[in-house]
Amino acid sequence: MTYQPTIGLEIHAELKTKTKMFCSSPNDPNEKRPNLNICPICMGHPGTLPTINREALEKIITVGLALKGEIATVSQFDRKNYFYPDLPKGYQISQYKHPFVKDAELEISPSTGETRRIHVERIHLEEDTGRLIHDRTRKVSIVDFNRAGIPLMELVTKPELHSAEETRLFAENLQIILQYLGASDANMEKGEMRIEANLSLSPTGATTLGTKVELKNINSFRFVEQAIAYEIVRQTKLLENGEKVIQETRGWDEEHSVTVSQRLKEESQDYRYFPEPDLPPLRIDPAWVEELRSKLPELPQAKLRRFEEEYRIESKLAKSIVREKALAGFFEATISELQEWLQSTGHEPNDPQPLKLAANYLTTDLTRLLSDAGKTIQQSKINPEDFAELITYIYEEKISSRTAKDVLSAMASTGEDPSSIIDARKLWQVSEENELGSATDRVIAANPKAVADFRSGKGATLQFLVGQVMKEMRGANPESVRKIIEEKLSKNL
Repeated sequence: MTYQPTIGLEIHAELKTKTKMFCSSPNDPNEKRPNLNICPICMGHPGTLPTINREALEKIITVGLALKGEIATVSQFDRKNYFYPDLPKGYQISQYKHPFVKDAELEISPSTGETRRIHVERIHLEEDTGRLIHDRTRKVSIVDFNRAGIPLMELVTKPELHSAEETRLFAENLQIILQYLGASDANMEKGEMRIEANLSLSPTGATTLGTKVELKNINSFRFVEQAIAYEIVRQTKLLENGEKVIQETRGWDEEHSVTVSQRLKEESQDYRYFPEPDLPPLRIDPAWVEELRSKLPELPQAKLRRFEEEYRIESKLAKSIVREKALAGFFEATISELQEWLQSTGHEPNDPQPLKLAANYLTTDLTRLLSDAGKTIQQSKINPEDFAELITYIYEEKISSRTAKDVLSAMASTGEDPSSIIDARKLWQVSEENELGSATDRVIAANPKAVADFRSGKGATLQFLVGQVMKEMRGANPESVRKIIEEKLSKNL
């Protein structure tokens, strides 16, 4: 018997706001000192009352609009009751019956080639918990409450995903959208975005789902894919051996690459939800929603299509650029400079060649330099204007591709403009036939054996002769050198 996996996701993302969800304590995920950004409200002291963060509401409605969801006209907060050491109030203010967003969707394009629309059941708003730190040396666990009370978006998909790859793609696409909207940095390494996958197996073609297992709090896309792949194999073996799959919560053991049982899965009734008595129901003004809709930026999928059509960049290259909002912004600023230069110099304004050059150098050489230096594109010393200038020199063959890499490296280190670096190091490409012709004559005269080998059919010696000319004429155009040597050696001397 073969089995079909069915996967639904619950994704949490910390929203990027100035203050916490229900109090004025700072929302600063980069604060290293524990238990600093706290107050009596987020610590649940008796007699304190929460107030609603309007900025958090704006961001979650914006996410809902970006995912084509239905925005509620009336919403309310509920208490979710459970005890855990990092939950200071003994309950969490969340949402149950009346979320802010319902019936949204997000597209994915798996390797099968079929674009799939995955439906999102709900997006609601709640407060985050604190953070437990386990000190294995001292064998103690300590709590940092800086994170407690931070606005937390929870997105719940319908069970429509069917592979580890589809799950990863959904999470990656959502992360990019959150970053484009400025709703969340969604940095998984910092715990700003966490993924839970509910997975079940059923016989292929069956209309009912199998027993659901929840994979909890996975903090990287790679681990999401690995955990689901492992769990599919584990559950398949159980079913093939006639055993039952237990409904439970399992965690991902990164060290051993296995899922491990944590606890039996809770149901909604276990949390004893009831309306939050300290917060009134909210009426969402449709005019406010439309105002937020009008402020939506260009989203990744739209930007991708535009890059492919307007700049004629191949899909894979465009995806590499669009994946990061800041990188896409840098690229567009570079393109603007290049198009202005093309027009002012009499070139075809829509010539795709320099635009493709810019895309290639950006996604390979510049990205690699930044990665090696541990920097982002925002921290780069290279600005779009200087980067565009370098591309024009490559396009007009004023420097070779090898020289361009060296110049780019120098630009990244010093922040100097490309012409200053090329002038100082005398790297301009020489292509004048008179200069190259003289240098070629000297190299031919100095290497009679290589000349004889070439004329006897040993074509590999041509590269040696080209190298000798390049060594003498630093900055020479290799193709021009090759052409001149071939012309001279084809003659009967």
